[in-house]
Amino acid sequence: MNRRKMIAALGGAAGWPFAARAQQPAMPVVGFLDAGSATERTQQVAAFQKGLAEGGYQEGQNVRLEFAWAEGQYGRFGELAADLVRRGANVIAVPGSGGGAVAAKTAAPSTAIVFGTTGNPVEEGLVASLNRPGGNATGVNFLVRELIPKRMQLLRELVPNAKRIALLVNPTDAENYESNLRDVRAAADGRQILVHEVATGRDIDEAFAEMARENADALFVAPGTFFNTRRVQLTVLTARRALPAIFTTRAYPEVGGLMSYGTDVLDAFRQVGVYTARILKGAKPADLPVQQSTKFELVINLNTANALGFTIPAALLALADEVIE
Repeated sequence: MNRRKMIAALGGAAGWPFAARAQQPAMPVVGFLDAGSATERTQQVAAFQKGLAEGGYQEGQNVRLEFAWAEGQYGRFGELAADLVRRGANVIAVPGSGGGAVAAKTAAPSTAIVFGTTGNPVEEGLVASLNRPGGNATGVNFLVRELIPKRMQLLRELVPNAKRIALLVNPTDAENYESNLRDVRAAADGRQILVHEVATGRDIDEAFAEMARENADALFVAPGTFFNTRRVQLTVLTARRALPAIFTTRAYPEVGGLMSYGTDVLDAFRQVGVYTARILKGAKPADLPVQQSTKFELVINLNTANALGFTIPAALLALADEVIE
């Protein structure tokens, strides 16, 4: 090969890596929109990433995650979703709030939405039907509302003589407020429900003071991210008042709450990650049926019961998926 041909050949070879790199498709972007904060949701994010990995996507390798945290300010969902679109999100995952998913669907009508909701996704306007969503959104129903009757039954078994049951609800949670009130009252079976509307930590302190004046026999805490972020405050106050309470997730008994019954939240977040991966691979939200959580758990903190001088009925202990001792 003469000198001129060799130089040309070497010059062409030097350009190959750059040309190949330029032809590679851009890394897909998944927006993660959540009602909580980054510090509160580390386990949930890890569970979501696990679901993505099951579908073949590893953050930093073949997918990029962009996070948006509402930090309890539900009115920010729309602006945060729009910002995720500006940041290049191909899919927006809203694993912990149907209200956030509704706002995202409105703010990003051309972007695929994968939700996790504690309400009814048809009633919320997220999908046309569970089997055929028909739009740009699909996801997982955590079945939180559906478990209210079971949770109330367990509380009655825990405190069979309870006649006055205090209820904590968040009036700013438009997604769940009315339905929580209705469903708890329906499940109370004639017992008096003492409603306390709380939206701040100070509200919670005042509500517990009022419960003492009302001589409440037990406490039912409604579902919601706000309460999850206040779980330490709630468990401390229930212990101080020696008030038997039931909560929605195992996160409460893990920090000293007495008892919880509900969806395995981490598994539900994983399911949202699995669906997000399917959409990244080309599936359309309109064609993916809404999934329902299938893993539920009853968790009892026996240490807390002993500290309160409270005896857990043997039948409840036998039903528990985990007893913390």
